Amino acid sequence: MVNETELKSLIENILQDMVGKQEQQPEQVQEEVVAQATAEATTTASTTCTVASDACLPDITKVDVKTELLVDEPYDQEGYLQMKQKTPARIGVGRAGARFKTATSVRFRADHAAAQDAVFSYVDEDFVKKNGFTAVETMCANKDEYITRPDFGRQFSEEMKQEIKAACGTPQVQIVIGDGLSSAAVEANIEDILPAIKQGLQMHNINVDNVLFVKHCRVPAMDVIGEVTNSDVVCLLIGERPGLVTAESMSAYIAYKPTVDMPEARRTVISNIHSGGTTPVEAGAHIADLIKKMLDKKASGLDLK
Repeated sequence: MVNETELKSLIENILQDMVGKQEQQPEQVQEEVVAQATAEATTTASTTCTVASDACLPDITKVDVKTELLVDEPYDQEGYLQMKQKTPARIGVGRAGARFKTATSVRFRADHAAAQDAVFSYVDEDFVKKNGFTAVETMCANKDEYITRPDFGRQFSEEMKQEIKAACGTPQVQIVIGDGLSSAAVEANIEDILPAIKQGLQMHNINVDNVLFVKHCRVPAMDVIGEVTNSDVVCLLIGERPGLVTAESMSAYIAYKPTVDMPEARRTVISNIHSGGTTPVEAGAHIADLIKKMLDKKASGLDLK
Protein backbone atom coordinates (compact mmCIF):
# COMPACT_ATOMS: atom_id res chain seq x y z
CA MET A 1 0.00 0.00 0.00
CA VAL A 2 1.08 3.67 -0.55
CA ASN A 3 2.17 5.34 2.67
CA GLU A 4 1.35 8.92 3.67
CA THR A 5 4.71 10.36 2.55
CA GLU A 6 4.44 8.85 -0.94
CA LEU A 7 0.87 10.11 -1.28
CA LYS A 8 1.91 13.68 -0.37
CA SER A 9 4.73 13.52 -2.93
CA LEU A 10 2.32 12.40 -5.64
CA ILE A 11 -0.03 15.29 -4.91
CA GLU A 12 2.81 17.85 -4.92
CA ASN A 13 4.03 16.63 -8.33
CA ILE A 14 0.55 16.84 -9.74
CA LEU A 15 0.01 20.34 -8.37
CA GLN A 16 3.23 21.52 -10.04
CA ASP A 17 1.97 20.15 -13.36
CA MET A 18 -1.28 22.02 -12.90
CA VAL A 19 0.25 25.44 -12.14
CA GLY A 20 -0.07 26.57 -15.75
CA LYS A 21 -3.78 25.89 -15.86
CA GLN A 22 -4.83 29.12 -14.20
CA GLU A 23 -7.83 29.50 -16.47
CA GLN A 24 -9.53 26.55 -14.74
CA GLN A 25 -11.68 27.02 -11.68
CA PRO A 26 -10.13 25.97 -8.33
CA GLU A 27 -12.78 23.33 -7.93
CA GLN A 28 -11.87 21.77 -11.28
CA VAL A 29 -8.18 21.75 -10.39
CA GLN A 30 -8.94 20.08 -7.09
CA GLU A 31 -11.06 17.40 -8.78
CA GLU A 32 -8.29 16.63 -11.27
CA VAL A 33 -5.70 16.41 -8.50
CA VAL A 34 -7.78 14.01 -6.46
CA ALA A 35 -8.64 11.85 -9.48
CA GLN A 36 -5.05 11.59 -10.70
CA ALA A 37 -3.68 10.94 -7.20
CA THR A 38 -6.21 8.21 -6.64
CA ALA A 39 -5.42 6.56 -9.97
CA GLU A 40 -1.67 6.59 -9.34
CA ALA A 41 -2.08 5.34 -5.77
CA THR A 42 -4.26 2.48 -6.96
CA THR A 43 -1.77 1.53 -9.67
CA THR A 44 1.12 1.57 -7.19
CA ALA A 45 -0.79 -0.46 -4.63
CA SER A 46 -1.78 -3.09 -7.18
CA THR A 47 1.87 -3.79 -7.93
CA THR A 48 2.80 -4.31 -4.28
CA CYS A 49 -0.05 -6.36 -2.87
CA THR A 50 -2.39 -9.15 -3.86
CA VAL A 51 -6.06 -9.14 -2.88
CA ALA A 52 -7.20 -12.49 -1.51
CA SER A 53 -10.55 -13.86 -2.54
CA ASP A 54 -12.74 -16.01 -0.29
CA ALA A 55 -12.90 -18.53 -3.10
CA CYS A 56 -9.14 -19.03 -2.86
CA LEU A 57 -9.00 -19.65 0.88
CA PRO A 58 -8.67 -23.38 1.66
CA ASP A 59 -11.12 -24.95 4.11
CA ILE A 60 -8.84 -26.01 6.94
CA THR A 61 -11.45 -28.44 8.32
CA LYS A 62 -11.10 -30.52 5.14
CA VAL A 63 -7.47 -31.34 5.96
CA ASP A 64 -7.08 -34.88 7.31
CA VAL A 65 -5.14 -34.37 10.53
CA LYS A 66 -4.14 -38.04 10.50
CA THR A 67 -2.01 -37.47 7.43
CA GLU A 68 -0.68 -34.04 8.37
CA LEU A 69 2.71 -34.00 10.13
CA LEU A 70 3.83 -30.55 11.26
CA VAL A 71 6.95 -31.58 13.18
CA ASP A 72 10.08 -30.18 11.57
CA GLU A 73 12.69 -32.81 10.70
CA PRO A 74 11.14 -35.68 12.71
CA TYR A 75 13.47 -38.47 13.81
CA ASP A 76 11.03 -41.17 12.60
CA GLN A 77 8.52 -39.66 10.16
CA GLU A 78 7.01 -43.00 9.15
CA GLY A 79 6.52 -44.04 12.77
CA TYR A 80 4.97 -40.68 13.58
CA LEU A 81 2.45 -41.01 10.76
CA GLN A 82 1.58 -44.58 11.76
CA MET A 83 0.90 -43.38 15.30
CA LYS A 84 -1.34 -40.57 14.01
CA GLN A 85 -3.41 -43.10 12.05
CA LYS A 86 -4.37 -44.82 15.31
CA THR A 87 -5.82 -41.78 17.08
CA PRO A 88 -7.68 -38.54 16.31
CA ALA A 89 -5.68 -36.82 19.09
CA ARG A 90 -3.65 -33.74 18.17
CA ILE A 91 -0.18 -35.25 18.08
CA GLY A 92 2.66 -34.36 15.75
CA VAL A 93 1.56 -30.72 15.52
CA GLY A 94 5.01 -29.20 15.98
CA ARG A 95 5.61 -25.72 17.35
CA ALA A 96 6.85 -22.25 16.45
CA GLY A 97 9.05 -21.23 19.35
CA ALA A 98 7.00 -21.86 22.47
CA ARG A 99 3.66 -21.70 20.63
CA PHE A 100 1.53 -23.81 18.33
CA LYS A 101 2.00 -23.32 14.61
CA THR A 102 -0.57 -21.20 12.80
CA ALA A 103 -2.22 -24.21 11.12
CA THR A 104 -2.68 -25.95 14.46
CA SER A 105 -4.06 -22.85 16.16
CA VAL A 106 -6.50 -22.08 13.35
CA ARG A 107 -7.70 -25.70 13.19
CA PHE A 108 -8.30 -25.68 16.95
CA ARG A 109 -10.44 -22.55 16.64
CA ALA A 110 -12.34 -23.97 13.68
CA ASP A 111 -13.15 -27.20 15.52
CA HIS A 112 -14.18 -25.26 18.61
CA ALA A 113 -16.49 -23.10 16.50
CA ALA A 114 -18.07 -26.20 14.94
CA ALA A 115 -18.70 -27.61 18.41
CA GLN A 116 -20.39 -24.40 19.54
CA ASP A 117 -22.54 -24.31 16.40
CA ALA A 118 -23.65 -27.90 17.00
CA VAL A 119 -24.81 -27.06 20.53
CA PHE A 120 -26.62 -23.80 19.84
CA SER A 121 -28.16 -24.51 16.44
CA TYR A 122 -31.41 -26.38 15.81
CA VAL A 123 -32.25 -29.35 13.63
CA ASP A 124 -33.81 -27.97 10.46
CA GLU A 125 -37.62 -28.22 10.56
CA ASP A 126 -37.61 -29.26 6.90
CA PHE A 127 -35.38 -32.20 7.86
CA VAL A 128 -37.92 -33.34 10.46
CA LYS A 129 -40.82 -32.99 8.03
CA LYS A 130 -38.97 -34.69 5.17
CA ASN A 131 -38.39 -37.79 7.28
CA GLY A 132 -41.97 -37.90 8.54
CA PHE A 133 -41.15 -37.59 12.25
CA THR A 134 -43.73 -36.48 14.79
CA ALA A 135 -42.28 -33.36 16.39
CA VAL A 136 -42.75 -32.71 20.11
CA GLU A 137 -40.73 -30.71 22.63
CA THR A 138 -39.83 -30.69 26.29
CA MET A 139 -40.57 -27.87 28.72
CA CYS A 140 -37.50 -25.84 27.69
CA ALA A 141 -38.43 -22.54 26.05
CA ASN A 142 -35.10 -22.01 24.26
CA LYS A 143 -31.47 -23.14 24.06
CA ASP A 144 -30.36 -21.02 27.00
CA GLU A 145 -32.94 -22.66 29.23
CA TYR A 146 -32.01 -26.07 27.84
CA ILE A 147 -28.38 -25.51 28.86
CA THR A 148 -29.08 -24.02 32.26
CA ARG A 149 -32.09 -26.14 33.28
CA PRO A 150 -31.42 -29.79 32.41
CA ASP A 151 -34.47 -30.81 34.47
CA PHE A 152 -36.78 -29.04 31.97
CA GLY A 153 -35.25 -31.13 29.17
CA ARG A 154 -36.49 -34.28 30.93
CA GLN A 155 -40.12 -33.22 31.25
CA PHE A 156 -43.14 -32.71 29.01
CA SER A 157 -46.25 -30.66 29.58
CA GLU A 158 -49.53 -32.55 30.02
CA GLU A 159 -50.65 -31.30 26.62
CA MET A 160 -47.48 -32.63 25.00
CA LYS A 161 -47.93 -36.00 26.71
CA GLN A 162 -51.38 -36.25 25.16
CA GLU A 163 -49.93 -35.50 21.74
CA ILE A 164 -47.33 -38.24 22.20
CA LYS A 165 -49.96 -40.74 23.27
CA ALA A 166 -52.23 -39.83 20.35
CA ALA A 167 -49.41 -40.06 17.80
CA CYS A 168 -47.75 -43.26 19.04
CA GLY A 169 -50.39 -45.35 20.78
CA THR A 170 -48.84 -48.37 22.51
CA PRO A 171 -46.10 -49.72 20.24
CA GLN A 172 -43.89 -52.67 21.11
CA VAL A 173 -40.83 -50.62 20.20
CA GLN A 174 -40.78 -46.83 20.23
CA ILE A 175 -37.90 -45.05 18.48
CA VAL A 176 -37.22 -41.49 19.62
CA ILE A 177 -34.83 -38.97 18.09
CA GLY A 178 -33.56 -36.17 20.31
CA ASP A 179 -31.52 -33.15 19.27
CA GLY A 180 -29.56 -33.25 22.54
CA LEU A 181 -26.33 -31.28 22.54
CA SER A 182 -25.61 -31.69 18.83
CA SER A 183 -28.07 -30.91 16.07
CA ALA A 184 -25.27 -31.69 13.60
CA ALA A 185 -25.15 -35.29 14.83
CA VAL A 186 -28.84 -35.78 14.09
CA GLU A 187 -28.66 -34.43 10.57
CA ALA A 188 -25.44 -36.32 9.80
CA ASN A 189 -26.46 -39.78 11.04
CA ILE A 190 -30.22 -40.30 11.24
CA GLU A 191 -30.87 -40.98 7.57
CA ASP A 192 -28.36 -43.85 7.68
CA ILE A 193 -28.96 -45.33 11.12
CA LEU A 194 -32.76 -45.33 11.13
CA PRO A 195 -33.27 -47.49 8.00
CA ALA A 196 -30.67 -49.95 9.37
CA ILE A 197 -32.59 -50.25 12.66
CA LYS A 198 -35.94 -50.70 10.92
CA GLN A 199 -34.57 -53.28 8.49
CA GLY A 200 -32.95 -55.23 11.32
CA LEU A 201 -36.17 -55.25 13.35
CA GLN A 202 -38.22 -56.34 10.34
CA MET A 203 -36.02 -59.42 10.09
CA HIS A 204 -37.34 -60.29 13.58
CA ASN A 205 -40.93 -59.45 12.56
CA ILE A 206 -40.91 -56.26 14.64
CA ASN A 207 -42.41 -53.19 13.02
CA VAL A 208 -41.69 -49.58 13.91
CA ASP A 209 -44.43 -47.13 13.03
CA ASN A 210 -44.29 -43.57 14.31
CA VAL A 211 -40.90 -42.04 15.09
CA LEU A 212 -40.84 -39.16 17.57
CA PHE A 213 -38.53 -36.16 17.29
CA VAL A 214 -37.97 -34.36 20.60
CA LYS A 215 -36.73 -30.78 20.62
CA HIS A 216 -34.59 -29.72 23.63
CA CYS A 217 -34.20 -33.36 24.59
CA ARG A 218 -32.31 -34.84 27.55
CA VAL A 219 -31.81 -38.59 27.92
CA PRO A 220 -34.39 -39.12 30.72
CA ALA A 221 -37.10 -37.74 28.42
CA MET A 222 -37.27 -41.28 27.07
CA ASP A 223 -38.50 -42.48 30.47
CA VAL A 224 -41.52 -40.20 30.28
CA ILE A 225 -42.24 -41.40 26.75
CA GLY A 226 -41.97 -45.00 27.98
CA GLU A 227 -44.57 -44.39 30.67
CA VAL A 228 -46.90 -42.47 28.34
CA THR A 229 -46.81 -45.06 25.55
CA ASN A 230 -46.31 -48.15 27.73
CA SER A 231 -43.85 -49.44 25.13
CA ASP A 232 -41.84 -52.57 25.82
CA VAL A 233 -38.64 -50.96 24.54
CA VAL A 234 -37.75 -47.31 23.98
CA CYS A 235 -34.70 -46.45 21.86
CA LEU A 236 -33.45 -42.86 21.99
CA LEU A 237 -31.02 -41.65 19.31
CA ILE A 238 -29.55 -38.39 20.56
CA GLY A 239 -26.81 -35.94 19.62
CA GLU A 240 -23.99 -36.04 22.14
CA ARG A 241 -21.87 -33.23 23.56
CA PRO A 242 -19.50 -32.24 20.72
CA GLY A 243 -15.76 -32.19 21.14
CA LEU A 244 -12.78 -31.00 19.13
CA VAL A 245 -12.52 -34.31 17.24
CA THR A 246 -16.09 -34.28 15.91
CA ALA A 247 -19.33 -32.37 16.39
CA GLU A 248 -21.39 -35.18 14.81
CA SER A 249 -21.26 -37.93 17.44
CA MET A 250 -24.52 -39.64 18.35
CA SER A 251 -25.45 -42.17 21.03
CA ALA A 252 -28.27 -44.68 21.36
CA TYR A 253 -29.89 -45.15 24.79
CA ILE A 254 -32.12 -48.22 24.95
CA ALA A 255 -34.22 -49.44 27.86
CA TYR A 256 -36.80 -52.12 28.53
CA LYS A 257 -40.00 -50.57 29.93
CA PRO A 258 -38.30 -47.37 31.12
CA THR A 259 -39.83 -45.46 34.02
CA VAL A 260 -39.21 -42.01 35.47
CA ASP A 261 -36.40 -41.95 38.07
CA MET A 262 -35.24 -45.45 37.20
CA PRO A 263 -31.55 -46.28 37.84
CA GLU A 264 -29.19 -45.36 35.01
CA ALA A 265 -27.90 -48.93 35.15
CA ARG A 266 -31.10 -50.02 33.38
CA ARG A 267 -30.04 -48.28 30.18
CA THR A 268 -27.95 -49.91 27.47
CA VAL A 269 -25.79 -47.37 25.64
CA ILE A 270 -24.05 -47.41 22.27
CA SER A 271 -21.90 -44.32 21.89
CA ASN A 272 -19.47 -42.76 19.43
CA ILE A 273 -21.78 -43.22 16.44
CA HIS A 274 -20.40 -41.15 13.56
CA SER A 275 -18.45 -41.58 10.33
CA GLY A 276 -15.10 -41.69 12.15
CA GLY A 277 -16.25 -44.03 14.94
CA THR A 278 -18.94 -46.70 14.85
CA THR A 279 -20.62 -46.03 11.51
CA PRO A 280 -24.38 -45.35 11.56
CA VAL A 281 -25.24 -48.42 9.48
CA GLU A 282 -23.15 -50.73 11.68
CA ALA A 283 -24.64 -49.21 14.83
CA GLY A 284 -28.17 -49.58 13.44
CA ALA A 285 -27.74 -53.31 12.87
CA HIS A 286 -26.34 -53.75 16.38
CA ILE A 287 -29.19 -51.74 17.94
CA ALA A 288 -31.79 -53.92 16.19
CA ASP A 289 -30.19 -57.08 17.62
CA LEU A 290 -30.05 -55.52 21.09
CA ILE A 291 -33.73 -54.58 20.99
CA LYS A 292 -34.65 -58.15 20.02
CA LYS A 293 -32.54 -59.47 22.89
CA MET A 294 -34.23 -57.09 25.35
CA LEU A 295 -37.66 -58.21 24.23
CA ASP A 296 -36.70 -61.87 24.64
CA LYS A 297 -35.10 -61.45 28.06
CA LYS A 298 -37.38 -58.62 29.27
CA ALA A 299 -34.40 -56.68 30.59
CA SER A 300 -31.87 -53.99 29.65
CA GLY A 301 -28.70 -52.41 30.98
CA LEU A 302 -26.84 -54.39 33.62
CA ASP A 303 -29.80 -56.74 33.94
CA LEU A 304 -29.29 -57.90 30.36
CA LYS A 305 -27.09 -60.98 30.72
